[in-house]
Formats: sequence, structure tokens, C-alpha cells
Amino acid sequence: MTAMLEMRGVSKSFAGVQALRDVSFTVEAGQIHALVGENGAGKSTLMKVLSGVYPAGSYDGSIVFDGEERRFRDINDSEALGIIIIHQELALIPLMSIAENIFLSHPPSRFGVIDRNAVHRRTAELLAQVGLREPPDTLITDLGVGKQQLVEIAKALSKRVRILILDEPTASLNEADSAALLERLLAFREQGIASILISHKLNEVARVADRITVLRDGRTVDSIDCRTERIEEDRIIRSMVDRDLAHRFPERKAEIGEPVMTVENWSVYHPLHTERQVIKNVDFTLRRGEVVGIAGLMGAGRTEFAMSLFGRAWGTNVSGKVRLDGREADLSSVPAAIDAGIAYVTEDRKQLGLILAADVRKNVTVASLRQVSDRGVIDDVAELKAASDYRTRMRIRCSDVYQATGDLSGGNQQKVVLSKWLMTDPRVLLLDEPTRGIDVGAKYEIYSIINELAEAGRGVVVISSEMPELLGICDRICVMNDGAFVGEFAGHDATQEKIMRAIMRNDRMSGRRADERVARAGGGAP
Repeated sequence: MTAMLEMRGVSKSFAGVQALRDVSFTVEAGQIHALVGENGAGKSTLMKVLSGVYPAGSYDGSIVFDGEERRFRDINDSEALGIIIIHQELALIPLMSIAENIFLSHPPSRFGVIDRNAVHRRTAELLAQVGLREPPDTLITDLGVGKQQLVEIAKALSKRVRILILDEPTASLNEADSAALLERLLAFREQGIASILISHKLNEVARVADRITVLRDGRTVDSIDCRTERIEEDRIIRSMVDRDLAHRFPERKAEIGEPVMTVENWSVYHPLHTERQVIKNVDFTLRRGEVVGIAGLMGAGRTEFAMSLFGRAWGTNVSGKVRLDGREADLSSVPAAIDAGIAYVTEDRKQLGLILAADVRKNVTVASLRQVSDRGVIDDVAELKAASDYRTRMRIRCSDVYQATGDLSGGNQQKVVLSKWLMTDPRVLLLDEPTRGIDVGAKYEIYSIINELAEAGRGVVVISSEMPELLGICDRICVMNDGAFVGEFAGHDATQEKIMRAIMRNDRMSGRRADERVARAGGGAP
């Protein structure tokens, strides 16, 4: 079959760093072509070249579309041909409606005036195509992330998309929303729309891809025709990281000591709906050298629990006691929590964990300025030394500590966040989705760092939506549902089935209690 798109010998560099090296890439009509590789392998750079984000002249090589060489000056040129990119950070305006977001740049008009009836009608048609039932005038802020992703796809369809580029589209979605999105790509394939899927989730890639291309260090290192070849995750991983991962998780011998943190009767209410109790009288113990996982479905209260411990960064009417090394701790504010020895690594590193425009040096030291200051003035030499030490210790890949943090790959950004909090010398680290959006090679390095922290006698709490991850790195797993712990398993005894059974059992009990409350209130049995 003749290729709809060919990228030939594409090379691209930034400030002397070679991001792409003679990469060739082809896409056929109606093909789902997956692009995989470690963070920093060049996937997003290649797609930004294709979509005109990096204009012709800023790279070497050529782009051939429909048999004709194209030189895109900007993203408008590529969109005019139906090449649409949806970035990992969605480009929607929260306080505008679905219809306004879809047709913001190209609204239907009559005699120079926006035709609102046409906007509403066309939006309804597009939403039906992507499987959304929401009214066109629904505000984006009232939609979940999964539905917002579908709005982005509807916006692409409004521009007569022929090649849809999706950069980590399921990174922030739950399993149900991810499955719905993948089904939509399969439906587009039947309509002749090609998709380029950038993803670290190899199980999803294997499920839908017709072809898989693997990049490593800016080069194409493998290409798999899924229609004729067997898809082997080990082969993909080996190509991505240039080594065998006989074990996905590093081994360690746990030496667990005395309790480092004890939480008693911890209760937290919602900051806006103050009558709603989100964390319900929780008791929790963490020991020195121990890695404890917290499992649970979205909305179980895991993040709220961790943030409320970190200086009451979330919630209101917080009550209960926390003891660190046997002494009651003051956690009344974030600075107090840091001084007490608690650190929290947020699940949203880009928005809440880092200053992307600042360099690595500033991000590493920002929570520990007293350590690199003299009489309230930052000592540049001390700051440089501290940041350089953590760059070496954490194996952060960057040109130097003066490089902008936003230019680093996701895995290296996560190492910068960890460095920031390790510099505060915490006794307890609360890690919320510490490997979200990073590749298998970088994940292994993060797991190794977690092991090193535990071996140094720190207590580590890992919140993760990936059960295999919890099963692979944790000494103990606590199961959370509806703001309470509903199960606990030793790491060697835990299974995905046991964890889900604990969650579902609690759901049934909660349902029965709700039915009893309705009956007592005179509502009768449902």
C-alpha cells in the first residue's frame, strides 16, 4: 500500500544536543502507527516536526504527504492538510463551552457573523462521532479528563482530520476512559483516518497498533508490523532501553525498623463542601526502611490523605494526631510539615511540582533555600554545588544544571522533583503516582531510588494506580476506598485479585449501609 505520509532522514538538534538522527517514518491511510521509546528518545520532537511546531528550515530531512514534499511554516499549514496533533497537556479553555472550544479558531459564519445554530448543530454531530452525549453548551470545567480528551478529538474532526497524532492520550485516564478512547481510534481506522499513537503503555499499544516504531536516542532502532509479526513486550523494551530487563523491578532486602510515622484517627473534610467527610478516622503506621503502597480506585481518597498529612495542603476541619519517631508532630502548615521531616511528591509534577521555566539548579534548591543562603542571601556557589551533587546522585540527564527544567524528559523532571524533596532531608516521603507518564527504563531508575531511600532508613509511601507497580516494589500494601482503609496485605502475599476483592467488598457494604439509611428515613427499600 502506498504511504500517505513519509518522513525521510529527519534530523533535529537543540543547542548542540542531537534530538533526532536521520529518522524515517511512514504512515498509511487508516493505519494506527504507535511510536514508542524512552523519555527523551525523540518521539514528541518528531511529531512536532511533522505538525509544523518546528517549521521547515529548523531541521534536516523532508516530509512527503500525498506524494508531494511539504514545508510547513507553522501548525496552521499542517492542519490545513488534515494533520492534527493533540498534545499531552490539553489545549482547552475551562470556562468556555464544548462548542466554543471546538470552533474557537474556525467558527461557521454567515455574512461575517458567527452562525450559532450551525455551531450548535455541527458540535452535536461531532460529539456523536466521538461517543459523547453531553450538550454542546456544557462547560469544559464540568467534564472529566477522559471526556475532555474526546472533545479534543472532536475538535480535530472538525478540521477534517486525516492523520491524528495523540501524545500520551491515556496517561491521565482511568481504565474505562482509556478503553473508550482506544475503541474510538479503531473506529476511525475503519473510516480511513490514520492515527499516530505515542504511549508508554505497551499493553494498549499491542492492543490497537498496526505498526510499532521504536526510537532510542533520536534514532529508529526497530519497526514491527503487527499484522504479520508477533508483538513481544520484551522485544519492545529491549529496543527501548538497549538492555534486557530480566526483572521489571530492582531487588532489595528490606530491613524494617521501628515506626517512623503513626497516624491516629485522621479525619479530613472537603475544602468546598465542608459537610462532606473525605478521610474517615484513618489509622496508619509506617516503619523505618519500609515501602508501603496505597492502592485504590480513582476518588478513593489516596491523594487527599497524603496532601492533608503534608501540612494540611488539602482539606478543612482536619483532626487527629501524627507522631514522628514517637513524638507528636506539628503539621499545621506546609513549612511545619517540611521542618517535621515530611515530603510530598505531587502526582502533577508540571503544574504543582516544578517551575518549568526555571533551571534545574533553582528547582532542586527551592525547598531548602536556608541551606544555600548566608544571612538571607543565596550563595550562588553553594547553590550550584548542591544542585550539581543531586544531578550526579540522581543521574539527572541534562546539559548542565542551568538547563530549563521544562526542556527535560518526564523521567528526568521526576528526578528533579525527588531531588528537591531529598534535599530537605525528610524522614517520610509521600510519593503520589511517582512514575506517571514515564517510560519503563526511567521507571526502573525511580524504583531503584525508592529502594535506596528505604535502605537509608526513610519511610516511603507510594500511591499508584498501577497495581503491578505496587506489587513489585512494596513491602506492604494498604487498600483504600471511600476515604478509609479497607484491607492490608504483605507485599509477598498480595495479588491484584485480593486488592480488587477488598475494594468491591467495601463497595457492597457501603451500598447496604446507604440502603439502610434510606429505609430508616422512610424512603423504603430500593
